[in-house]
Amino acid sequence: MKQLLIYSLIYGCGFVSQSLSAQTPEELYNSLPIIEHWVLSPDKEVFHRENLYERINGAAPLFLENNFQEMTTTEYTRGDDYITIQAYRHATPEDAFGMYASERSSDMTFYEGIGGEAQGDGYGLFFFAGSMYVKMTASDETEDMKQILLNIAQSFSEKIDAEAAYPKLFASFPAEGLIPHTQTYISKNYIGHEFLNPAYTANYNYQGRKIQLFIIAGKTAENTSRILLEYFTFTKQKKEELSEGKLLIEDRYNGNIPAVWKGQYIIGAFDENGEDFAEDIYSVLQEVSLIKPAATPVKM
Repeated sequence: MKQLLIYSLIYGCGFVSQSLSAQTPEELYNSLPIIEHWVLSPDKEVFHRENLYERINGAAPLFLENNFQEMTTTEYTRGDDYITIQAYRHATPEDAFGMYASERSSDMTFYEGIGGEAQGDGYGLFFFAGSMYVKMTASDETEDMKQILLNIAQSFSEKIDAEAAYPKLFASFPAEGLIPHTQTYISKNYIGHEFLNPAYTANYNYQGRKIQLFIIAGKTAENTSRILLEYFTFTKQKKEELSEGKLLIEDRYNGNIPAVWKGQYIIGAFDENGEDFAEDIYSVLQEVSLIKPAATPVKM
């Protein structure tokens, strides 16, 4: 695994793109393409944090957890056929990616070149771009409908953010063993701890088992120190043992978690079954934490 750690840890946790365009309900509506034989409704609805539940009911809490701000919805019609567009604006591009990733499914088909990433099935297509998470659903499942969804998504995503990509911190994750399409961004309460945030994670096949690598981005070394002090208080470990470098966090709920503290970052490994790691996991974590900055764009 460690031999292929050739990626660059980028000091900063934003997205590659800074060229955000359509964001407001009016801008989003005006950015939807004209589709031959289809009519775009002249009306749009806008939902906010206070009333999102009126539209999506039980799904609203997860959106709010990912810092949802506003949702704009409208639809295309062609006779009895329809395509519904729901464009969710989040506080940051990371939050929009996090919401997309939370609804990602290995059962869907993934598409490159639409936003930062798109996934779909016969009835829907979903993508993230800029601070937007867009969900498109159709009235029926046909090849014609699938192509129309792709055409709308391609055009719409470019108007939102033509350079959309994964959060650039994912460039520091190793390639070897990576399980495709498992990268996530968790804005709060990683592995059940309110002080562990935000977390960038990816799943791996490692020595015959599935594990998760994570990076906690504390923004500053001081804040990261505070996070670890809270963690050591929770685990009742000696705080004098807390210093930059190798750590073993003895989490009674999540098992022993090997980690490396380097400046504003905590790089660690987590096994959902609570299994211990061999000592060589630290060589993986150390190399990730010590890679030098680079300005290479990230396009997953």
